Amino acid sequence: MEERQAGGRPDTASLVLIANLAATAVMVGVIWYVQLVHYPLMAGWPHEDFGLWEARHRERTGLVVIPPMLVEGITAAALLGGRLRRVPLWMPWAAAVLLGLVWLSTFALQVPCHELLSMGWNDDVHRRLVSTNWIRTIGWTLRLGIVAWMAGLLFDDGPG
Repeated sequence: MEERQAGGRPDTASLVLIANLAATAVMVGVIWYVQLVHYPLMAGWPHEDFGLWEARHRERTGLVVIPPMLVEGITAAALLGGRLRRVPLWMPWAAAVLLGLVWLSTFALQVPCHELLSMGWNDDVHRRLVSTNWIRTIGWTLRLGIVAWMAGLLFDDGPG
C-alpha cells in the first residue's frame, strides 16, 4: 500500500493509521488519569450513597471513552486488512492483540467491578478495580508505543 497520493498527500491507509494513533493517545491519557487519580479518589466519595456516585461516574465516563474506543477499534481492524509499506506485518497484529487484551480486561474485570460498586461501596471490589486496571493501563501504553512506531516508520523519508 502506498503511503502518499500524488501531490504528497497521505493516502487512506495513512489517514487510518493517524486516526488510530490519535484515538489510542487519547485513551492512554484517559487511562493514566483514571489509574493514578480518578480510581484512587473514589475511596473518598461519600460511602452512604456511593451507588449514586458510581452510576453518575459510569454515565459521564461513557461519553468520554466510547467515541475514541470505537474509532480505535474500527481503525485497528482496518489496519489489519492492508499492508502499510515499511511497517512489518507483526506490528498492526501486535497492536490489535493488545487492544483485544484491553477490551477483554474492560468487559471481564473492570465493568463487573463497576456494576458491583453501583450497588454500594465495597473496599475489596474497589481494590480489585484499581489493581486490575493496571492491565489496561499497561496494555494501552504498550499499544501506543507500537502504533507510534508504525507511524514513524510509515512517514520516515529516510536520511535527509
